[in-house]
Amino acid sequence: MGKNSVAGLSGKEEEAMQLAAVKQQYIEHMDSLRAEELLDDQFLELQQLQDESSPDFVEEVVLLFIQDSGRIIQNLADSLEQQPVNFKKVDAHVHQFKGGSSSIGAKRVKAVCIILHMCCDRQDQQGCLFALEHVKREFDLIKGKLETMLELEKQIVALGGTPPFLNKL
Repeated sequence: MGKNSVAGLSGKEEEAMQLAAVKQQYIEHMDSLRAEELLDDQFLELQQLQDESSPDFVEEVVLLFIQDSGRIIQNLADSLEQQPVNFKKVDAHVHQFKGGSSSIGAKRVKAVCIILHMCCDRQDQQGCLFALEHVKREFDLIKGKLETMLELEKQIVALGGTPPFLNKL
C-alpha cells in the first residue's frame, strides 16, 4: 500500500468512494431541482433521449437553451425600451422563450413567461418590465443549477462512471 491511500484503501477503492459520493451529490442536486419545481418531467424525458450514440445530447441541449435564453432576454429588454413598445414583437420573444423553457422542462421560467405574455396582452409596459426582471431571476437560478448538474456529470465520467441517468442510478 502506498502512502497516499486513506485508511488502508487502495486507489481503486478510493476512486469508487469518490464516485459514489459524487453520484450521491448528483442525486441530491437533481432531487432539489424537482422539489423546488425548477424542472419538471420534460427534463427527465430529455435525459432519456441520451444514450451511447449521443452521449453529449443533454449537455448540448442545456447549453443551447442557456445561450438562446440569454439572447432572447436581451431582445425582450431591448424591445421593452422602444417607444412606443411593439407588444406584438415583445410577445413573439416571450413565445419563443416560453417554448424553449417548456422543451427543456424549466417549469418556473415557463410560468413567469405566461405572466409576461398576459402583460403583453394588456399592453402593460410596467407589468412587462416587472415580469422581465422576474424572468431574469428565474433564468439565472435555473442556469446556475443546470451548470452545476453538468459539472457533476463531468466529475462522474472523469471518475470512471457513466452519466447517472444512463444507468438510472
